[in-house]
Amino acid sequence: MIRAALLPLLFVGFSLKTAVADEGGTPAAFRDCGGCPEMIVVPGGGFVMGAPGGEEGRPEGPPREVRVERDFALGRYEVTNAQFEAFVSATGYQVEKGCRGKFDGEWENHPESNWTDLMLGQESRPDHPVACVSWLDARAYVDWLAEMSGQPYRLPTEAEWEYAARAGAMGSFTWGEDAEAACAYANVYDSSADPVHDFGWRAAECDDGFPTLAPVGMFKPNAFGLHDVAGNVWEWVEDCYVEPYTAELPTDGSALEVPPGRCERRGVRGGSWITRPDRQRLTFRGRDPEDIHYTFFGLRVARSLMD
Repeated sequence: MIRAALLPLLFVGFSLKTAVADEGGTPAAFRDCGGCPEMIVVPGGGFVMGAPGGEEGRPEGPPREVRVERDFALGRYEVTNAQFEAFVSATGYQVEKGCRGKFDGEWENHPESNWTDLMLGQESRPDHPVACVSWLDARAYVDWLAEMSGQPYRLPTEAEWEYAARAGAMGSFTWGEDAEAACAYANVYDSSADPVHDFGWRAAECDDGFPTLAPVGMFKPNAFGLHDVAGNVWEWVEDCYVEPYTAELPTDGSALEVPPGRCERRGVRGGSWITRPDRQRLTFRGRDPEDIHYTFFGLRVARSLMD
């Protein structure tokens, strides 16, 4: 169970004029309150989203040019148990019990597991990324954060997520082209996880030191200073999921929106601690119903920036 003092929501004024890059050129970081996630300012820009089809059923194409028109901010880390606990304690929000995952060698919905105890044989820590949260739970968290802080917090769009995760990198991964080099940069399904969980797919030959969840920020960041954009937990995005990419999708970095009740699946990005290394690619896409709870689904927050 999580043992952590709640983080006080001490709201402070923030001006982009005071959020300057450091001498090394790392984008500006800021917090809106004592309990708010640390945010990185991501400058807008253009990129090619997606990848050409290279394997059967690959839902990442066709590649398309996208220009993220506005600067935005993205959490330096995935939302932690401590941050999510502050939300639950402040609001009384109830997360539905039952996480889908592999328990005792079988894929099932464990009726007693939830975000406070995933029932995976690992004690939950305040600095672990929160997991077993649905898209609806993730939206509830960012909506509360926006209301409490008075700032426009939200989930990232799928285009924003891929643009920020890539951070100008030209390879398939944040670290280059070698999938087996993942363990310096990401908590993936590796040689430490395989004997513990035995998911039945190939593990990375390296050892990242964490057979299950890792505390946030344990691995090297990308060029924007964002940690864990590959691995640890899959991260919900705002968009309704469609495949393949179509000409009707937004090209300005905004989310694909549909009328309420009409979205069958929401996007998740980034892979997790159960994900084999080749699926940690920057362009790899996941999708699931917005009310599903998995032991490896979490979130990272975004925030719009005012002019």
